[in-house]
Amino acid sequence: MPGWLILIIIGVILLILGFAGVGSFLIWIGIAVLVISLILALVGRGRSRV
Repeated sequence: MPGWLILIIIGVILLILGFAGVGSFLIWIGIAVLVISLILALVGRGRSRV
């Protein structure tokens, strides 16, 4: 299971349990990791074609 997905799932569980500050922080970190990994995958794919 990818790390970003684990962070988002834990963040959602913490939001449901009432730890809104920590939960939303983990969700934002998970989204940031997802976006960065997508950008790196696109850049890597572009370099392999050349």
